Amino acid sequence: MMDSVNIKTLIADGLSCEMLQVEGDGQHFEALIVSTHFAGKNRVQRQQMVNAVLRPWFDSGELHALSMKTLTPEEWNAPRG
Repeated sequence: MMDSVNIKTLIADGLSCEMLQVEGDGQHFEALIVSTHFAGKNRVQRQQMVNAVLRPWFDSGELHALSMKTLTPEEWNAPRG
């Protein structure tokens, strides 16, 4: 069974991240991923990058659901308000 630590490790091993947080209940997970590799890509392209890293676990059924927020470091550091 997948847990937040496993998913975080898989993402970090497959995609260089400046910041990575994963939380979940064992079935549904949420990730905040900040990476320079997202620069110039739209939201769908960014999520496709992450999904490609996790594809074997989605295909096997070990990972069922992951919602994600994908940002560049500039977007993450921009003032929020």
